[in-house]
Amino acid sequence: MTVRVLATAVLALALASTAARAADPRYPDWPCTQAKVPEISLAAVWAGPALGDAETKWKDDAKVSALVSKLAARKTPLDEAEKSVKEFLSGSAADKSANAKLLFAGLFDTLNAQRSQVMLGLERVSRKQRDAADKIREETLQLQALQGATPRDEAKVEALSNELIWKTRIFEDRHKVVRFVCEVPTSIDQRLFALGRVIQQEME
Repeated sequence: MTVRVLATAVLALALASTAARAADPRYPDWPCTQAKVPEISLAAVWAGPALGDAETKWKDDAKVSALVSKLAARKTPLDEAEKSVKEFLSGSAADKSANAKLLFAGLFDTLNAQRSQVMLGLERVSRKQRDAADKIREETLQLQALQGATPRDEAKVEALSNELIWKTRIFEDRHKVVRFVCEVPTSIDQRLFALGRVIQQEME
């Protein structure tokens, strides 16, 4: 593949991602086709009793905090996480209700924070991609000028060609990673909803 074809492909990707971002002017740096929802609302994932002081006190309970860390980790399979929830909420009705609220409050806080970090990272990469596309456009024009110059400086043409190929590869690799990471906020939503449902079922 020639440098010109590579650069053209990169610009097509850059333009496509710009068009996607322009779909929602509130979030100009958001690179995903999925709509950006900045934060999970409590009402969307919890139909149980009011959490009350559990929203702040869950961190004071070492056992709850440790379990929240385990359940919130994406490396923990969901079925294993659900089983851990059921084991933790196997005490008396009074203990079960208090522990359930603490556990869900911790999950809600922790997974919302995870989500925010992922989304900030995506927007950071999006800005880098926009800058990279601008640089590739600029260097493509420089290369075209060098190729048309008389006399032609082959060493400069080769050096800039190699640099463009390298920058194009980095751009394309980032583009693939972004498409993969764009799925993460949705998977976090699904985990929180699923675990919240199990917690509420155990309270009944």
